[in-house]
Amino acid sequence: MLRDSQIREIRQVTTPEPTSIVMPNVMLNTSFSSLVEQNFLHYTHFPIVLINKGEVLDFSSKIFKRSFDILFSLVALVIGAPIYLLLALLVKATSKGPVFYKQERVGLHEKPFYIYKFRSMYTNAENQGPQLASDDDPRITPVGRFLRKTRLDEIPQFWNVLKGDMSIVGPRPERAHFIKQIVAKAPSYKQLLTIKPGITSIGQVNFGYAQTVDEMCERMLLDLQYLQVISFFTDLAIIFKTIQVMFLGKGK
Repeated sequence: MLRDSQIREIRQVTTPEPTSIVMPNVMLNTSFSSLVEQNFLHYTHFPIVLINKGEVLDFSSKIFKRSFDILFSLVALVIGAPIYLLLALLVKATSKGPVFYKQERVGLHEKPFYIYKFRSMYTNAENQGPQLASDDDPRITPVGRFLRKTRLDEIPQFWNVLKGDMSIVGPRPERAHFIKQIVAKAPSYKQLLTIKPGITSIGQVNFGYAQTVDEMCERMLLDLQYLQVISFFTDLAIIFKTIQVMFLGKGK
């Protein structure tokens, strides 16, 4: 029979110390929480989040994704041409300035490129330096507000996709000015620069537009999960969710 002292020794060896898990609210609240849960493993009693350190896509997957991007963009531009022409006329007729707006963003492997949009703000909207858009932003034109709500201002980015700067689905590209601030708070952001940025993303359809750098960091957590579950069917699901957001006018 074991003595009390021996029982206590066995308990000390076999009973694990209690552990605490800190998890950001965005992981608990998002409807894509299942994507996060799939990337948790347990080594002994410690939770581990899987982070991809190698190539996100193999060669054949890159070819397939690029082919899909080109085909989707061509179909969207051809079928939607009459609507895009109408939007261009509305932008030109309702406020002074060019129809299209271009802005430098950071893409694959930190390579800068110009992103194109239908202009949704008055000219000289950033005279005081880079600013994030906010609710009821006075810099946005009346037509621009509609374009942003329906995300139709993003349509010219199909040209970015054809050029090869962007993909249909991928993390949204940010400006270098804000990336420096994001990386200072969350160095993991640089992992998003290992794939082409996209017109839409998991973070974009589930978190939406960010009004602060802290919100950008929260949205980043969702986009990092895309690196783990990236596939043709994942992209289709995000595209369908984006279309739903457009029809419901949930953009900003």
